[in-house]
Amino acid sequence: MVNEREVFYAKLKVQLAETSKFPSDYMYKFIVPASDNQVQEVRDLFSGSNAEIKLKKSKTGKYESLSIVLRVKSPSEIIAYYKKAEKIKGIISL
Repeated sequence: MVNEREVFYAKLKVQLAETSKFPSDYMYKFIVPASDNQVQEVRDLFSGSNAEIKLKKSKTGKYESLSIVLRVKSPSEIIAYYKKAEKIKGIISL
């Protein structure tokens, strides 16, 4: 049985291939709890790349949002980062 995440990623891959030319810049947006080490985990996920990472705290200080722009070669590369990110506790992908 195919799980919902795999169906989602398959659809995303098709949409990206139809609407984008590669290589291209892609923006990831994530929200993580500010209380633990999740911001660093997201940063580590993109270490070794030329990603531009911008950080913004929520008004209450409970959450931090990360906007990450990365030059990617294919839809598969975009999805690979999302799959790695979803393993981070409390992360929300936008």
